[in-house]
Amino acid sequence: MVLHELIQHLESIAPPQYQEAYDNSGLITGDPDQAITGVLTCLDAIESVVDEAIDLGFNVIVAHHPILFKGIKKLTGTNYVERTLLKAVRNHIAIYAIHTNLDHMYLQGVNSRIAQKLGLEDTRILAPKSPADPMVGAGMIGRLPIALDEITFLDQVKSAMNTPCIRHTNLLQKPVRTVAICGGSGGFLLDQAIFQQADFLITADFKYHEFFDANDQIVIADIGHFESEQFTIELLQEIITEKFSNFAVRCTKQITNPVNYYI
Repeated sequence: MVLHELIQHLESIAPPQYQEAYDNSGLITGDPDQAITGVLTCLDAIESVVDEAIDLGFNVIVAHHPILFKGIKKLTGTNYVERTLLKAVRNHIAIYAIHTNLDHMYLQGVNSRIAQKLGLEDTRILAPKSPADPMVGAGMIGRLPIALDEITFLDQVKSAMNTPCIRHTNLLQKPVRTVAICGGSGGFLLDQAIFQQADFLITADFKYHEFFDANDQIVIADIGHFESEQFTIELLQEIITEKFSNFAVRCTKQITNPVNYYI
């Protein structure tokens, strides 16, 4: 079993052409023809994850976030990106990233896993890339099986998404039934969530002044970037193991979230 066969499968699930222009999904280090000894899935392919792969004897890492987003002019190990790349290359470890193209998939995508965790039904893409292809695009919107009061729903989100805190706008004192979601930085979907009459937008990375844009029309609930996407790690493992059984696939045990909370 060689790496390009795994890549072919991943790209059949989330075609690279659906990634955003700024993105860098795809093979970042490694030889497409190298034989696979094992695959480690993660959110962030940082140095500690490479160390974990080395310890396991695995030579492929499939990550959600690309470790390399922009060009670099030298590799001297002066920052975490350079150190990660150097260690991966020296140890013949391939790093493959599947980022916004996976975000944009309705089936087996990042947001479909969030919707599953929150128990949403009747889901659809919130902002399709084109009217001709409503199954590909940003975010997702769906309905709760039964309406919940806002505090009960926030408690449910906190538990289901395993997050220690939620930053949110004013509660609107009305039942929650329709929920918009976006793994990672989803502030750009706020207007669309309001237009589609969502009661909540569950996402991450809202800045202070952006919370005012809710304008008492929706509740913004910022659960944290890592927290919103953490279940992508298990999603990637499932996508790979459902197709291949001739090598080990494991989820990283490293917590790569750089944000800590003092509660």
